[in-house]
Amino acid sequence: MRTNLKACALSMTLGVAVLGAAVASAQAQEVHRVVTTINKDDKSAALFDGQVPLQKGGGGEGFATLWVTQKSPADFSWDADRSGQRKSFSPQNGGSYLLVVDFPPVGPEVDKLPMDTMMKAVGADVPKRGAPPSNPLMHRTRSVDYAIVMSGEIDMMLDTGTVHVKAGDVIVQQATNHAWLNHGKEPCRIAFVLTDSQEP
Repeated sequence: MRTNLKACALSMTLGVAVLGAAVASAQAQEVHRVVTTINKDDKSAALFDGQVPLQKGGGGEGFATLWVTQKSPADFSWDADRSGQRKSFSPQNGGSYLLVVDFPPVGPEVDKLPMDTMMKAVGADVPKRGAPPSNPLMHRTRSVDYAIVMSGEIDMMLDTGTVHVKAGDVIVQQATNHAWLNHGKEPCRIAFVLTDSQEP
């Protein structure tokens, strides 16, 4: 049983790495998204199958919101595209976001920003527990975030140090301070699932 789990985990990691390598080769400015539905005959079908363009964020990053849920357990949308229903930095109570973000390389200009730049962007969604930011891009949200690095590499800055991650790596962010700092030469693409959480 344990061997099968290890093999399964290895297969999933290799699959993510291959997917990341394919994305890195093109670093497309859009993401191919497929959303399923149950049709009038109670059969599974593709509700959406197409490209979602990346928008430009305030820090020069490209991002696309791919789906939103509004409740827990997750609710469904059988006919409407939910990608445009993201209203804030964090998911609404009981909800979740599926995002893809391209982080461009950062330069020395980041150090000239006010220390609370990203914390202000998060706004009212910032959990009360946590130290003040030590980098202008540092922030935290009241959410549990699952992140899969699809291509490139990046430093995840925490209060106590920095962790370097690369394509195929997986991060679970539990409402903690963090900053994404790309010190490389190529963009780093990360897929995120943000899920609403308790106050830490």
